[in-house]
Amino acid sequence: MTKNTKAHLAVLGANLIFGSGYAVVKTITPQYIAPFALNVVRVLSSLVLFWLVFLMKPAKAGIEKKDIPRFLLCAITGVAINQLFFIKGLSLTTAIHSSLLSLGTPIFITIIAAWLLREKLTLQKLLGLALGIGGAAMLILSKDIQQNGKDVLLGDLMIIINAVSYAFYLVMVRPLMERYKPIHVLRWVFTFGTFMILPFGIEQFIDTNWGAFGPAQWVALSFVALFLTFIAYLLNVYGLSVLSSSATGSYIYTQPVFAAIIAMLFMGEHFTLTKALAALCIFAGVFVVNRRK
Repeated sequence: MTKNTKAHLAVLGANLIFGSGYAVVKTITPQYIAPFALNVVRVLSSLVLFWLVFLMKPAKAGIEKKDIPRFLLCAITGVAINQLFFIKGLSLTTAIHSSLLSLGTPIFITIIAAWLLREKLTLQKLLGLALGIGGAAMLILSKDIQQNGKDVLLGDLMIIINAVSYAFYLVMVRPLMERYKPIHVLRWVFTFGTFMILPFGIEQFIDTNWGAFGPAQWVALSFVALFLTFIAYLLNVYGLSVLSSSATGSYIYTQPVFAAIIAMLFMGEHFTLTKALAALCIFAGVFVVNRRK
């Protein structure tokens, strides 16, 4: 198996985990654990695991001084903003909404990369952006918002912010992949990111009623802590070390498939015609933006 094939499989596996995570997170937050407290669990467990891997296989631990600002920016966009807005937004909206709105990441990656790299925004890319925004608008204006009120709208907007932040992260982290090993990059991104998240969630974490957790809740929490964070980030960053930011980001279109199936089977959510049309617009936008002549 070639290195390129392994990278594609790693990114696909990461997005399978991310897609499953939408429904899993909904089973424990906010009813058992507050969103920001769940973020504390995610970053602390991942931070411990990343440094345990280092202790098992010691290597160069430091980072060059000139790279610290980029590591900090990656921590802000890839851990702090991304995770805080994702969990909080998901706790307010539906799993299907969240997964479909996250499809905007590949579009945002292209736009951000064009901005940072001074690439020209062609008519094709603008058309793709318009299709993606149109699909997102259909979701935000759908009956789910009218029936469930402002919370779903706020949740949708948070998921969009999460997608934009993650797009920034995928663009900015790639140069670090060329200088350091993937797990080394993640170790320091999570080290910085943990200190950014703790002030927001430590109080909620302390106030969590752990005695209310049953076996199902502990399994869900373990999945979120181990698979949804540590393993998924590890697989994604390995793929990113081989593939381009756009190629890595484009795999996000697989997430709604897994998310929708699980949400309909276990969460009682429905895949309506409006959601199907919105998904079609977002898929088309992703395709048009990333299409090569």
